[in-house]
Amino acid sequence: MRRVLLFLTMCIVPGFLAVLGSIAGNAFGKTGLFVGAVLGGLIGVTAGTRIAAWRDWIPRSSAPRVYVFSAVGFVIAALIAGNNLWTPLIPIAATCIVGIAAVVAAGRTT
Repeated sequence: MRRVLLFLTMCIVPGFLAVLGSIAGNAFGKTGLFVGAVLGGLIGVTAGTRIAAWRDWIPRSSAPRVYVFSAVGFVIAALIAGNNLWTPLIPIAATCIVGIAAVVAAGRTT
């Protein structure tokens, strides 16, 4: 159950904050929209990792590893989503990369 909660948290929190960041960045044009989304998503990865450690879904010792894997996963997801904005399904599905990266990083300890 911990893996499922970790996966869901690391998909939803960064995705939601990426949307908020893109809304805020939209005031600065197309580049601002992308930068805002990436910054919001990385803040979401930080928040998701902290939530997972706080709820004991991951050991505190593996939190840095989970953060790094998830951040890399988010950057990959952002690149995929940014190049496929013509359909809403691909950007939404790309957020699963962050959750998968977090579960892989957590390993068998969850």
